[in-house]
Amino acid sequence: MIKNFISYNINMLVVRHSTYDDLNDIENIFVYARQVMKDIGNASQWGDDRPDIQLVINDIENNSSYVVLDGDEIVGTFACIHGIEPTYLDIDGSWLDDDSYVTIHRIASNGKSNGVFDCAIDFASKFNKDIRIDTHKNNSIMLHLINKSGFIRCGVIVVDDGTKREAFQKKI
Repeated sequence: MIKNFISYNINMLVVRHSTYDDLNDIENIFVYARQVMKDIGNASQWGDDRPDIQLVINDIENNSSYVVLDGDEIVGTFACIHGIEPTYLDIDGSWLDDDSYVTIHRIASNGKSNGVFDCAIDFASKFNKDIRIDTHKNNSIMLHLINKSGFIRCGVIVVDDGTKREAFQKKI
């Protein structure tokens, strides 16, 4: 059950909480993103079935799933997790600090609108000026966006399927 509905305008894009009615659009975005990752040589990060739609349902129920709209069209999705991210507790490296933070996960777009990544980061910064994110070492598009946005590489984490991810932090 969604308790708090957020609508936030950022540079002509609108962020709002995801709903169950958005699940088909979110899955289509993931299908597109998986293909893009495969095309750039990053076939293993999401493979053919990640993120699992049940994870998105859990995010919706926890009020941490968001969609990005350009007009009436859902063009992106992401999770903004408040509080400790268990995967980030064990890092080969070190975070910039131990302050509270928000984590961006499962960010993807359908490729139709520019600025989904920047929109998600700007949105997350309204909750906390300390943001963490991770990605696969072969995800050149995400690595470019992360570096362009001023994130600092802090080390390597291991996600639930046992694979490694490059971990980053940004203090705004």
